[in-house]
Amino acid sequence: MKIPNHVAIILDGNGRWAKSKGMPRNYGHMQGAKNVEVICETAYKMGIQYLTVYAFSTENWKRSKDEVDALMKLLRNYMKTCLKTAEKNNMCVRVIGDITRLDEDIRTRILELEEATKNNTGLHFQIAINYGSRDEIRRAVTKLAKDVKDEKVSPENISEELIASYLDTKGIPDPDLMIRTSGEMRLSNFLLWQLGYAEFYFTPVHWPDFDKAELEKAIEYYNGRERRYGGVKEE
Repeated sequence: MKIPNHVAIILDGNGRWAKSKGMPRNYGHMQGAKNVEVICETAYKMGIQYLTVYAFSTENWKRSKDEVDALMKLLRNYMKTCLKTAEKNNMCVRVIGDITRLDEDIRTRILELEEATKNNTGLHFQIAINYGSRDEIRRAVTKLAKDVKDEKVSPENISEELIASYLDTKGIPDPDLMIRTSGEMRLSNFLLWQLGYAEFYFTPVHWPDFDKAELEKAIEYYNGRERRYGGVKEE
């Protein structure tokens, strides 16, 4: 079975999973965070080299203050846990998104995590926090426009590769497979540029219940697809 090099996952359904069990939404987020650790280890053992997860979007700020506060508290704790997991599994961790809106202590933990793991050679794990693809592209265009103004870049030399180098995912290969849990069938402003040629897999399984068997199902689906990148299938 061919294993995708890069898998991106929209972690959806934590709140609905908790509600189905008569528990508060925050309980679902806690269990979902624990499952991220499990899937990271599982993915790497399967041969996946890059894993990107959508943890907190730019739109998530619109949720209730109590839920946002709880998610920020969970994020603080997760940064500590992630550092231990990264040390244990030789994992290289990188956060994508605009972290400037996060509290200073969270920003500090993110930078410490990235610095401590930057030379690790295991799974490359990207966490999208305060991330929105349109915002990412806006920020990239702003930087590129400034460089054009400063005559560091000539307009006629702007290529797809150059634009990609201004994105949060600079240096990371585009995903081969995008998975969304919990039955929703949309991208929700996630990696719009990078997912141009990815296969999409949607499952009704809520994220806290997404396990090794479910990941294997997604990869089996990926293996059944014809990946031609605009070419013509040979008879």
